[in-house]
Amino acid sequence: MTAAPSAPERDLDLVVVGDVNPDIVVTGAEPQFGQREVIVESVSLTIGGSAGIMAAAAARLGLRVALVGVVGDDVFGRFMLDELRRRDVDVRAVRVDRGRPTGATVILARPTDRAILTATGTIADLAAADIPNDLIARCRHLHVASYYLQPALWTGMADLVERARAAGVSVSVDPNWDPTERWDGGLTDLLPRIDLFMPNEAEALRISGRATVEDAARALGASGPGPVVVVKRGGDGALCVDGDGTLHKTAAFPVEPVDTTGAGDAFDAGFVATWLGKRPIADCLAFAAVCGALSTRSMGGTAGQATRAEAEAALAGWSRG
Repeated sequence: MTAAPSAPERDLDLVVVGDVNPDIVVTGAEPQFGQREVIVESVSLTIGGSAGIMAAAAARLGLRVALVGVVGDDVFGRFMLDELRRRDVDVRAVRVDRGRPTGATVILARPTDRAILTATGTIADLAAADIPNDLIARCRHLHVASYYLQPALWTGMADLVERARAAGVSVSVDPNWDPTERWDGGLTDLLPRIDLFMPNEAEALRISGRATVEDAARALGASGPGPVVVVKRGGDGALCVDGDGTLHKTAAFPVEPVDTTGAGDAFDAGFVATWLGKRPIADCLAFAAVCGALSTRSMGGTAGQATRAEAEAALAGWSRG
């Protein structure tokens, strides 16, 4: 009798799904129309896209990471693939569309704020069919980034989550900002089916329609079994409502920020890394806050990302009282 095939080896900790595009970060910029030229402090080309930045942060923490997205066959697409490979992110599942331009984002950065201008290009082309079952079966966790930038993904999200669950894979979603400000796209119906929901405070308030961030987190986790809802609050730290409805909070890790681009994505990576390690929710929240804060030490979303040793040392020396 032929033996049943063995279950696929989990050789990946994390598969990240979403936007793969560069960021052009401009500092010291106060643009003025009327054809007036303004001298700025710096312009840099860096890894961008919430998915790209989160994948790089997770790999920096030591996770085995693969990325799924769509890029064009152009300078920006090749830059992203090369830079992510250099950071030990497996990009073999990133689809290259030779007929479409890679998306790109221009960020006008201040130390604690930024304006964001995005040409979606291939970002909006990602579909659930781009995420193969064999890749899902190889990982422990699936993270979907920039949900609202990817309308082609929406119709297949429920099926994607079910495929992940059938393979024993947990799922998280970071919605990011909705440029249409409709705050729907089927996301609220999806929440009972996922494990972690990771908006920032402004996003949580708008998606839930609630007046306070605590009410928003409780409402977003209330339907069905509900996900663990993790809300990033920048300088006010972060909070989380777990599956039992218990509220957890952490202060912000003290740091003098240079650029907050990608801080939320580094936070996501830190939370997922510790959550996969079966750490208590409060520990996941504090570690994520450290990862997010340390990522702001340099310009762009990836240059300041912490290693696990750096984040653990910072956490150990942090007095949160």
